[in-house]
Amino acid sequence: MASTPAPPTAPPKPTWDPRKAEPPYPWLRPTIRIRLTLLYGGMFLIAGIVLLSIIYLLAAQALNVGSDLPFTVTNGSVSSGTCRNFSGLPDHPTTGQLNSALNECVNEMRQHALDNLLSRSLLALLGLAVIAFAFGYAMAGRVLSPLGRITRTARRVAGTDLSRRIELDGPDDELKELADTFDDMLDRLERAFTAQQRFVGNASHELRTPLAINRTLLEVHLSDPGAPMELQQLGKTLLATNERSEQLVEGLLLLARSDNQIVERKPVDLAEVASQAIDQARSEADAKGVDIRGERKEAVVQGNGVLLERIALNLVQNAVRYNVPEGGWVEVTTEAQHGQAVLVVSNTGPVVPAYEIDNLFEPFRRLRTERTGSDKGVGLGLSIARSVARAHGGRIIAEPREGGGLVMRVTLPI
Repeated sequence: MASTPAPPTAPPKPTWDPRKAEPPYPWLRPTIRIRLTLLYGGMFLIAGIVLLSIIYLLAAQALNVGSDLPFTVTNGSVSSGTCRNFSGLPDHPTTGQLNSALNECVNEMRQHALDNLLSRSLLALLGLAVIAFAFGYAMAGRVLSPLGRITRTARRVAGTDLSRRIELDGPDDELKELADTFDDMLDRLERAFTAQQRFVGNASHELRTPLAINRTLLEVHLSDPGAPMELQQLGKTLLATNERSEQLVEGLLLLARSDNQIVERKPVDLAEVASQAIDQARSEADAKGVDIRGERKEAVVQGNGVLLERIALNLVQNAVRYNVPEGGWVEVTTEAQHGQAVLVVSNTGPVVPAYEIDNLFEPFRRLRTERTGSDKGVGLGLSIARSVARAHGGRIIAEPREGGGLVMRVTLPI
């Protein structure tokens, strides 16, 4: 017999997701309120600087710094006062010396006045800038308060409370238009969700009734002590199958009712789930000559055991049915890895192009076929598996295996 390719190695480590990375300084997050505050304050600061420059230039022009006095001294004497220029004058200065000292003194006083005006104006501008930034922050918060109300309502709706509405009052501006549009969307979502709940309730009744009737008929036949041994064995097998179908229907209805979120969670070991799935698919694998192998280590998750078993069973059945005619194998492994429980189902089989992988998870789709039409299944196995994995907060990834076949990897949070 030709040697089969070696089974794939352990699954790669999960990659880092940058979307889940926490910012180093969350208080410096550039929110709209901070940006509006910087915009208001920056515009005020720029306008203040321009205004201060204009006032300074006008004051300098009015004082005529550096120009001569509009008058001259022809006779007399001047005391030094506060001007240092007069200290070097002789006791009886000439008219030219006196006029020169007066010019220097007056220009010094003009420059001192401008410097004093500039320093005091800068201090006033700094104080007003602080007030402007605080005022801008308060006004931005007031303007953006409707957005905060919309955000809080959206968070409550995300918690499956579709009865919440924003009902924003105030002027008919863009924010009110956004809030009204959001309320209209919530109305449509609530109607659709209510219709879905009614459908689930009706489907629940229609699905439970025939299963309950089958269980009752089987129990009645099994209670007959005169029934042949083969008939009793068949009845027990059918009763177990019927019971498992009832559990599956309950699990799927629970999944639909909870809006794709598992409400009631219990500890479930993926190794035990995978073993039960292998036991159910063993007879089909033996009939096709497919060897099922693999090491299953303990990997406990919080979830619904019936639905998790459905993931494993669908993957194992697909791996058995879409295999090579001779010498095929299916490897099922479970382990806890990096804070996650991992279930890997790999198999030999036909070569699967990478661009066909996404189509495998679509309902009623199979490889190279638009609609299902064979005895291998109805084309819902992988769709159900992906839906259940998402409901448990996990994901399922399919990869083409070198040499043919697939590697299906399910990761669930522990």
